[in-house]
Amino acid sequence: MDNIVYLLLDFFSILFPLLLSFNSKSEYFFYFKKLLPSVLIVGALFILHDIYFTKIGVWAFNENYLIGYDIINLPIEEWLFFICIPFASLFIHSTKETLHPTWVLSKEKTKIISIVLIIILLSVSILNMDRIYTFHSFGAAGLILIIGLIYKPVILQSFLISYLFIIIPFLIINGILTGSLIIDQVVWYNNMENLGLRIGTIPIEDFFYGFTLLLSPIILSEKI
Repeated sequence: MDNIVYLLLDFFSILFPLLLSFNSKSEYFFYFKKLLPSVLIVGALFILHDIYFTKIGVWAFNENYLIGYDIINLPIEEWLFFICIPFASLFIHSTKETLHPTWVLSKEKTKIISIVLIIILLSVSILNMDRIYTFHSFGAAGLILIIGLIYKPVILQSFLISYLFIIIPFLIINGILTGSLIIDQVVWYNNMENLGLRIGTIPIEDFFYGFTLLLSPIILSEKI
């Protein structure tokens, strides 16, 4: 059973959002259909990124938790991750916007929070150019915030709140992937390539990796 752990995480991450999408109050299928091209584009870029990082040893996958099918040296479970996780996470964002449209930041607060985050993220990225995961994850998050702040601040007003809710299931899924609640890690990280700071078992870089993965298609979908 251990060899299907990652596959089960993919499955259960998408199961409940998929079932709840049939709720009469949910318009998520229409929303995700609009997002799908940008989700696929962003997912493809992240897959290329993952293939390269796996090749150079930034991280690796524990074969004991995989079914054993790879595509371009990347487990099939990791490929599925880039469909399942955006679908599940953006369901939370869409549901919040549908049921609680007033749960947004003011323009002024969005600007202040974004600028502070941009300064912190880019500073950490530049100061850690020798740690490739830190450099990439913090830098990419800073850049997508700049793009959002310039071109689509209204998206940030809503998404910055949504991400606080998205982090809750993120802590569970990524926690298990990084060794919480199971004997070993599904994904192993080379601490020479990150800050070595973890929330539970999750490298802090993962939070900004996920932030970029989810915010990018929302912004991109407004452009294509």
